[in-house]
Amino acid sequence: MNAPWRPTPGEATLVFAQGGGRTFLSAQCVPYPFHITKPHRLDMARPDIATVYLQSASGGLFRGDALSLTLAARPGAVAHVTSQAATVAHRASERPIALATRLDVHAGAALALTTDPFILFPGAAFTTTADVLLHPGAVALIAEGFALHDPLGTGRAFATLTTATRVQDTQGRVLVDERARFGGADFLATFGPLGGYRALGSALVLGGEIDPGEVERRLDSLGVLTGASRLPNGAGWSVRLLAPDGGRLAGGLDAVFTLGFEALTGCRPARRRK
Repeated sequence: MNAPWRPTPGEATLVFAQGGGRTFLSAQCVPYPFHITKPHRLDMARPDIATVYLQSASGGLFRGDALSLTLAARPGAVAHVTSQAATVAHRASERPIALATRLDVHAGAALALTTDPFILFPGAAFTTTADVLLHPGAVALIAEGFALHDPLGTGRAFATLTTATRVQDTQGRVLVDERARFGGADFLATFGPLGGYRALGSALVLGGEIDPGEVERRLDSLGVLTGASRLPNGAGWSVRLLAPDGGRLAGGLDAVFTLGFEALTGCRPARRRK
């Protein structure tokens, strides 16, 4: 008799704190398949900012993976967590892949989570959720992207993509609640909801001001269709991206990070080498 199937365990936690004029990792739990680098000081103008690269030891996301990532920024901490490279989501129609992310950003803290695009292989069924808790005076930036790819070039599509993002304050008030669901055919259809684009992304700049015209001009020059609009409840700004492929989407997300992080911290970030 076969043992019952169990989802892959994986609950990672990173806690950033401020001390001695710098942000450091005060606590971490990074089980398989997660892996991280040490905090880097990449921004000469703001050596207090800590940048951590999130890595995968598994070679991608596989059917049945149920992973979670919790990031906390204590008062005064300023941190950026980013991925080392794009992440492949493999065929998983029988046992969907789930990734749950939680951000807890305290007063006076700034926290950015920006991942390279997820590459959706044929048959992938992928659900991502993000829950953000903003304390008074906190700011945050969260960005993600998805691109369709068939290694054989035969026009096969992923199965489903479901995303959900919720932002709340410490009083329990919901500031932002976004949900979307796509099928692989939506990415393939020339006259479908994505207008023939094969990659999409989104970013939330929470607690800061950006120039939507500058965002759209910058990304238009990269060949990325972009729209920026205010979020409800004075929460900040939303940026949506459509690109013909994952490479150009990655460039667009990087540009949004640069503009958004500068708006939140007053520091133009140095290049994050990958």
